[in-house]
Amino acid sequence: MSLLPIITAPDPRLKAKAKPVAVVNDQVRRLMDDMLETMYAAPGIGLAAPQVGKLLRIIVIDTARDGELPRPLKIANPEILWRSSELATYSEGCLSLPEHYADVERPAKIKLRYLDYQNEIREMDVEGLLATCIQHEMDHLEGVLFVDHISSLKRGIILRKLAKTKRQKAAEPINA
Repeated sequence: MSLLPIITAPDPRLKAKAKPVAVVNDQVRRLMDDMLETMYAAPGIGLAAPQVGKLLRIIVIDTARDGELPRPLKIANPEILWRSSELATYSEGCLSLPEHYADVERPAKIKLRYLDYQNEIREMDVEGLLATCIQHEMDHLEGVLFVDHISSLKRGIILRKLAKTKRQKAAEPINA
């Protein structure tokens, strides 16, 4: 397994739509494993393939808290079959928008269908943080960032700060 570079906003690759996976084969499993290792190292609780430059409908998630056993989910071609009318608000962050957070309202419960690590079709009902995280990562597959769910004023502030940070890093001298 290897760590993958995470793309940070603003970057046009984060606004592109991902393509479905034909089959979860060894190549896709290797990407899922690398994404999970990258997510843990970041650290984060979710990562979508477009965030590492792969326009594929793949997400990895682990919402286990510190001290809990890991509960990794490796998901291809996720689709939401049902959303609750009840909403939940979480303070969301993103590995592609480091150190920025905002409250986002999403359906509190969802029913999900997906291809698992063994290329089997699965369905599951989820709620709480896991439901929010899945919806957040699925947004990445459509080229949507969590800041697209907040006011244009707040979004603009966050994106300008990220662009400034990118410019500053690009201007830093490289120490050999």
